[in-house]
Order: sequence, then structure tokens, then C-alpha cells
Amino acid sequence: MDTVQELPVDFDQMRSAADRACRLMKVLSNPDRLLLLCQLSQGEQRVGELESLVGVAQPTLSQQLGVLRDEGVVATRREGKNIYYRIDSPAALAVMAVLFDQFCASKECEK
Repeated sequence: MDTVQELPVDFDQMRSAADRACRLMKVLSNPDRLLLLCQLSQGEQRVGELESLVGVAQPTLSQQLGVLRDEGVVATRREGKNIYYRIDSPAALAVMAVLFDQFCASKECEK
């Protein structure tokens, strides 16, 4: 395993970055939210589509989407009666790509 590139590091900046990373990891640590983000990493989705794809009941779905919205991970747009969600955090999208690579792109997911 390679080491992290050595750059001059300001400890206060590192602490702030670590705090932001921990917040994101905490948001991703819930299985329902992680499944929602897996679906949203494929592109924008309507709430009804997310409900059927992820299999999460409406009250839980709304609660988890609210957490993602409050944390700035997703954004919404309204079109008529429909609300569409999309990932709005480059950091979250990058982490989702790594998680997909590590856990879903292998033969393990085909079983």
C-alpha cells in the first residue's frame, strides 16, 4: 500500500477536513441512506422511483432523504407534483464510486 503524499500540513485545516469527513461517513453509515445514494449515483430519481428501487417504506424514505438533504449530500427539484433527488456533493459521489468499486464491481455482487 502506498503512503499518503507528504505535503506541508496545517493541523487546523486537517482537523476541519477530518470533521467534514467524519460527518460524511456518519451519513453514509446508515444502510437505507447508502442504498439511496447508490441509486442516486446512477442519476436523478423521483421519490416514487426511489421507494420502489430501494424497497424502503415512505416514512423511512422521507426521513432518510431529509437527513441527506440537511447534510447537503443531496439536492431536490420539483416538477409538477414530483420531487426529484440528485447527489449534490462531489465528495459523497467520489466516496460512492470507491464503495461501488470495492463492494459491487466484483464477482461477489453477482452471487
